[in-house]
Amino acid sequence: MVDQNDSIIVLSTDEATRPMDPSSPASRRRCPKIQLVYYQRRRNRQAAMAEFPDSFNYAVVVASKREAGSAQWWRWWWWWWWMPRWLAAPLWLIIASLAVVAFCRLFAWDAYAVLAILNSVTIIVYLPAWPIALVAALGRRPVLAVAAAAVVVAQVAFMAPELAASQPLPSWTANAPSFRLFDGNVYSENPSMAGYAAQIWALRPDVVTLEETNPPDVSQLRSSGALAGLPYQFEVFGYSPFVFLIASRVPLEGTHVVNLYGQPLIVETTLRLPSGPQPLWVVHAIAPLSVSFDQWKGQLGAIRGAIQQHGPAGLLVAGDFNATWNNQGFRAILDTGMTDGAAARGHALEMTWSQMMSPLPPFTRIDHLLTGAGVEVTRYATQVGPGSDHRDLLATVAVRRH
Repeated sequence: MVDQNDSIIVLSTDEATRPMDPSSPASRRRCPKIQLVYYQRRRNRQAAMAEFPDSFNYAVVVASKREAGSAQWWRWWWWWWWMPRWLAAPLWLIIASLAVVAFCRLFAWDAYAVLAILNSVTIIVYLPAWPIALVAALGRRPVLAVAAAAVVVAQVAFMAPELAASQPLPSWTANAPSFRLFDGNVYSENPSMAGYAAQIWALRPDVVTLEETNPPDVSQLRSSGALAGLPYQFEVFGYSPFVFLIASRVPLEGTHVVNLYGQPLIVETTLRLPSGPQPLWVVHAIAPLSVSFDQWKGQLGAIRGAIQQHGPAGLLVAGDFNATWNNQGFRAILDTGMTDGAAARGHALEMTWSQMMSPLPPFTRIDHLLTGAGVEVTRYATQVGPGSDHRDLLATVAVRRH
């Protein structure tokens, strides 16, 4: 519909048929440029329909007649759209839930099993807040947008220490002796070790540390010949997830097992390297499920206490901690002076669990290589764990000469 000044009245649905009324709000607020002139919000739809009875919805002035042909839909759509309540309500529910999780992370860190699990997947649990913040801003819901942005800021703050842990290699590593270590949780229900045998054959590590290796798994690895070049071996025998295998090119000395809650937790040994003795610990903590939550906290506390008693200097710790940087117990372990080898080399986002939730990729990093002063991970990578729910860790470890 065109008035005497060539302004076009565009109605949402049906073309108006009654003549232009110069006294109407749309006429009074006419503008020659492309911008909103008349806007009636959905909550006032009844008033709009009364004013424009031939329109199903409400009217806006879009442009002058001479510019109407070049007007692009996106130049007025944002002004026209207002996020409806039926959409804002569930988005508010999501943001409120994430805000509660963030609040508990600050004031009830890992107080309950469900919080520990959510904290371990910090990298993904807050992701819905990112698109919600954008949609709320476009949909003219400023309070929702600010709330979602606050959750985004919280996630970034929680992830920042891990992401900022990357550091250059110490100068002493340039000429230091080193060895290659392969660590993997092979999964106690893995029916075949053929994939692991092939990896060990191909990678030729100097030390292999494995968790959840039941006796049939060890027999398969030995019969395949993959361990032939690693003659020094120690096995924690048993049929459970809490068993271990260490195989090494160099002798193992003083090997013993630390038990807690009736199951092995740490295998402590010393590698007799040409450069001198190198303490190596292999750990496997239980998952923080509701039935094992207290044990999980106790195990992480025991690992921390053992490191403090030994002293972090010169120590190398590998294994499945079932914890991440955003779990209080693991952060306490790092606070003893240990360095996360993956984060130090810039691989903080290289996840290790789980490989069995296709189509999702691994979304949390619960397998770690920790080093004390005088020990440094110089190269780090993860490999597909054949038949396992964990990815393997492959690292080159430099040792400062004594």
